[in-house]
Amino acid sequence: MGASQHDPAGASVARIPARPIDHILAPFREFTRSSASSGVLLIAAAVVAMVMANSPWSTDWEALWHTELSISLGPLDISQSLLHWINDGLMAIFFLVVGLEIKREVLVGELASVRRATLPIVAAAGGAVLPAVIFLVIVGGGEGTRGWGIPMATDIAFALGVLAILGSRIPLGLRVFLAALAIVDDLLAVLVIAIFYTADLYLPALAAAGVIVGALLAANLLGVRRPLVYGLLGIALWMAVFQSGIHATVAGVLLAFTIPARTRLDSDAFVVRARAIVDDFEGRTVGGEDASTEEHHAALWELEDAAEKAQAPMLSMEHTLQPWTVFLIVPLFALANAGVAIRGDLADMVVEPVFLGVLLGLVIGKQVGISLAAWAVVRLGLASLPDGVRWRHIYGAAWLGGIGFTMSLFIAGLAYGDGPILSFAKVGILAASIVAGIGGYLVLRPRSRDRERRVNVPVKRMVGS
Repeated sequence: MGASQHDPAGASVARIPARPIDHILAPFREFTRSSASSGVLLIAAAVVAMVMANSPWSTDWEALWHTELSISLGPLDISQSLLHWINDGLMAIFFLVVGLEIKREVLVGELASVRRATLPIVAAAGGAVLPAVIFLVIVGGGEGTRGWGIPMATDIAFALGVLAILGSRIPLGLRVFLAALAIVDDLLAVLVIAIFYTADLYLPALAAAGVIVGALLAANLLGVRRPLVYGLLGIALWMAVFQSGIHATVAGVLLAFTIPARTRLDSDAFVVRARAIVDDFEGRTVGGEDASTEEHHAALWELEDAAEKAQAPMLSMEHTLQPWTVFLIVPLFALANAGVAIRGDLADMVVEPVFLGVLLGLVIGKQVGISLAAWAVVRLGLASLPDGVRWRHIYGAAWLGGIGFTMSLFIAGLAYGDGPILSFAKVGILAASIVAGIGGYLVLRPRSRDRERRVNVPVKRMVGS
C-alpha cells in the first residue's frame, strides 16, 4: 500500500497507514455511518427485550433490571435499581442531547426564523394535542388517564431511519421538516414531563437546582468553555433535580440550554491563524526531520487551541455525545423497558382501553393531527411547504410521527410505574410504532416508484422508435 494518494486537483495528500484494529472496526464504522443504523439497533434491542420477557429466563431477566446499585458521596446516598439508573441517570444524557438539538435548531436551524419554524411547530402541536384527546376519550376515566402524554411523542431515530431506507427518492426538505417536527415534539414532551409527571416538590433541593443553573449561566456569560466545568455542575444539577421531585432527566435539558453556542474565532480568523501555525511548523523541519520536538509540540498545541476556539462548545458536545446516545444509551433503555410478558389471552389485551388509546392516539391522532395542522397553517398563508415537498410527503411524515417508541415508553413508565397497566401501554406503543412505520413507508414509497416509471417510459419509447 502506498503512503500517499492524489486529490482531484492532482496534489499529493499524505495518507495515514491503516492499523490492524482499523480493519477489524471497519464494518462497525460503516454501520454507524448509516442513517438507518440507530433505528435498526433500536428494533434489535426491542426484539431481544420482548423475547427475553417471554422466555424461560424471564424471571432472571426481570431480576437483572431490579438489581440495586448505590452511589454515596459524603452525606448523599442514592440507591436505585439498575432500571432506574438507566431511566433517571443515563436518559438524562439523552435529554441533554435533545436539549442541545433544540437549542441548535432555534439558533441556526429550521427553527431560527418565524417563517421556517411555523410549519413544524404548528404541525407538532397538532400531532400532540389530537393524540392526547383521542387517548382520553377512549380511556374515559380512572387510573389509565395518567397516560395521556404517551401518544404525544415521536421517536426521531426510528422516523428518520424509515426515511433513510427510502433513500434519495425522498426530498431533502421532508427530512428537514420531519427532524424539526420531532425536535419540537421532544420539547413538548419535556414540558409535559416537567409539569404533569412531577411528584411532590422538595423546595430546598429545587432551590439548590436554581442556584446551580444560575452558576451555569454565569459560567457561560464569563466565557468559560471547558466541558469539565459544565460536566461537574451538570452532575450537581442532576442530583438536585433528582432530590427535588421533578424528574431527573429534566436536568439534562436545563444543562443543554446553558452550554455556550458562540465561537471565539470566526472562520476567517481561524484560517489565517491555522495557516500561520502550519507554515511555522513546516519551517522548523530540516530535510524532513523535526528540528525541535518541543517546538513542534508547541505548534500542534497552538493549532489544537485554535481549532477548539473555532468550535462552539454546544456543537462540539452534541457531536461527542450523539454516538453514545444513539448506539448505547437508547438501545440500553429499550432493552430495559420494551420487554413485556404476554400472558393470558392476547385478544383480551388488545381490547383494553389503554392499549386502544395508545394505538389509535399514535396511529390515527398523529397522522390526522399533523396533516390537518400543516394544511391549516399553509392554507392561512403563515407558512409554505419546503422545496420539493408535496402534500403526500407531509401525510407520509405524519404517519411516521406515530412511531412513539423511546419517548412514549419513557412517559409510560412515569405514568404507570410498575403497575399492571404499564403492560397494556407498552404493547400499544410497540404495535403503533410498527403500524406507523410500515404505513409511512408505504405512503411515501409508491409515488416515488410511479414518478420513476413516468420518467423512464418516454425514454423507452424513444429507444424503440
